[in-house]
Amino acid sequence: MKKIVFLTGAGMSVESGLSTFRGGGGMWDEYPVEKVASIEGYNADPALVIEFYNKRRKELLGVQPNEGHRLIASLEEQYNVTVVTQNVDDLHERAGSTNVIHLHGELMKATSSLQPNNLQYVRTLSEENIEIALGDKADDGSQLRPYIVWFGEAVPMMDNAIHALRDADIFIIIGTSLNVYPAAGLLNYAPARIPIYLIDPNEVRVAGNNRLTVIRRGASEGMREIIDLLQQHG
Repeated sequence: MKKIVFLTGAGMSVESGLSTFRGGGGMWDEYPVEKVASIEGYNADPALVIEFYNKRRKELLGVQPNEGHRLIASLEEQYNVTVVTQNVDDLHERAGSTNVIHLHGELMKATSSLQPNNLQYVRTLSEENIEIALGDKADDGSQLRPYIVWFGEAVPMMDNAIHALRDADIFIIIGTSLNVYPAAGLLNYAPARIPIYLIDPNEVRVAGNNRLTVIRRGASEGMREIIDLLQQHG
């Protein structure tokens, strides 16, 4: 069974109604990144950061996976599929994908402020109790914080993503500007022999990669085109 690895970014979830962080009208236009997505911002004003992610969770509960998410999940019937995502939403899982690597954390989870990457202290928040409050404690006694990889923090799942990509037969990139590292560096780990597809309605600059086929479409339309290509080439 051939192995397909996806790398998805914020553009993957736009059709579901979630805001992107970058670009005109993106979330960073409203919330300075250094205040809500850095460890310095969290330490300076944990209440602001916690409330920011409480709001993001409420938004997430109001949206559904789009056709692009569902088409990726459907490929598991014929392929070994790994989804590496820069997104913190759970739309891939809700669409049916069973092997998802979250590089930047998971919005529907909370963790310890002292040991954020210690899985012993990571807990899943329920739809009935999705808010974190000041004073909520992790099992190590520290303040419970969002399970998000903020700017300047290590990306613990990066090694898992590299490992998944090294034996891929097809690499498909959807809805990412390839500006955020280390995720953008995954392109360098794709085996030399494999085809690479990039789906994005906007221009994405990728220097000197002649294996790259660019599909200037949104996530759903681009995935329909990819599935047609896969059916043609087997």
